[in-house]
Amino acid sequence: MTNAKPDLSTTAGKIADLNNRLTEAREPHGGKEQGRVRQRVEALLDPDSFTETDALARHRVEEYGLDRMKPPTDGVVTGYGLIDGRRVCVFAHDNTMFEGALGEVSAEKVLKIYELATKTGVPVIAIHDSSGARLEEGVVTASKTARILRAATDASGVVPQISIVVGQAHSLASLLVPLSDITVMVKGSSMHLTSPAAVTKVTRKVATSESIGGWKVHSRITGTAHLTAGTDLEAIAAVRDLVGFLPENNRAASPIRESADTVAAELDSFMPDHDWSTYDVRDIINRVTDGDFVELQRGYADNVVTGFAHVAGRAVGVVANQPSVLAGCLDHAAATKAARFIRTCDSFNLPIVEFVDSPGFFPSEEEEHLGSVADGATLAYAFAEAQVGKITVITRKAIGPSYVVMGSKELGADMVFAWPTAQIALTDATTAGELLGVDSTEYAANNLTPYVATERGLVDAVIEPSSTRTQVTEALRLLERKVVYRHPRKHGNIPL
Repeated sequence: MTNAKPDLSTTAGKIADLNNRLTEAREPHGGKEQGRVRQRVEALLDPDSFTETDALARHRVEEYGLDRMKPPTDGVVTGYGLIDGRRVCVFAHDNTMFEGALGEVSAEKVLKIYELATKTGVPVIAIHDSSGARLEEGVVTASKTARILRAATDASGVVPQISIVVGQAHSLASLLVPLSDITVMVKGSSMHLTSPAAVTKVTRKVATSESIGGWKVHSRITGTAHLTAGTDLEAIAAVRDLVGFLPENNRAASPIRESADTVAAELDSFMPDHDWSTYDVRDIINRVTDGDFVELQRGYADNVVTGFAHVAGRAVGVVANQPSVLAGCLDHAAATKAARFIRTCDSFNLPIVEFVDSPGFFPSEEEEHLGSVADGATLAYAFAEAQVGKITVITRKAIGPSYVVMGSKELGADMVFAWPTAQIALTDATTAGELLGVDSTEYAANNLTPYVATERGLVDAVIEPSSTRTQVTEALRLLERKVVYRHPRKHGNIPL
């Protein structure tokens, strides 16, 4: 506050006192670093659109010397604003106050933001930089963390939730991040539940925040980070772009924007003539979509590709096998990656377009031990459960389990298209020849084509590759009218 003391017996003095208090709340008490918290919020939102809530909140704790340190905002900035004209709610931890640790008051601020977002139907965007729960306030902070986790659970599937980890998300603070639909981590940030000291003590191996939960760990090993960015401002810019692919809530339609119609004639000569030749499925995706594909979780389970794009202006979710990694085989990580993404799309009315080229699940004892059976079932469950429009394009191999779980007609695909190069069968020609005692070449000629499945209605149409964009576009337009009626139930029990 300023040194001048307003006359609180007058209206002008009371207004001046309010302005002094708000100025104090906005001042970077922690120096330049604290000023960055508001810079992040302002960079996230459209200019002059931020409305702050609970700016004057302060904790009420007297013990452990906290009576001498009661900064306004209590270490978290909350409010709402616009991203490209669309309303969002936001909260951002201030690591310069109590290391961003949540106390009772700051937790209540976050809870109010969740309540506001859920009842008004707008996304929640969190900027995380917190050491966890505030030790000085005791178990009440754990209780408040539990309430926040419940609020995030209640909001799940109702409004999009996006997390940006700019610094630390440690201890109890880490539990909130994976509940988000999309997580972006800044290089140098970290997220872990147990402390490096505890890990070192128990395992007798020196551990650091980076080694147990750095951004590399979560982008390449756990898959928790959907995107990474070099700086906090780059992460914020990525989130602004991502919001454009998502509706405001689960009752809003997928976003539609203007787009020029194009024909990808080069797809007719795209597929290699030989089965063992590989290619990058992103080249197909970019030709069928509007060329704005944003890939998520790249670097994790890269044998399957997931992300958002537009097709003729319609926002869609894309799932595709990647032949250049493990020949497109599925494994436990790829199956869960695809399943989680499908459920995100279904939650927010984004049609799903799948591109299939997979010879099956990767055969290994390790994969079986890691749970590929359950994870394959999880992928099947997610696709079968999804009520949005579902379109499958089989470009080459759809063999055995991969045919089943990667968007087959009987699993729930609304439209299934196959290229003339498609091989749709229960098993590969070599295995069939050995088990059935027939010539594998003859078996391939008679069975590894799209036409046996087409004759049985398992494929809706065999199409020229160059017509894929047109066929997908028209199918998406038709499926805007899709209505599904489910059996009454509390919820299903997905394999986890």
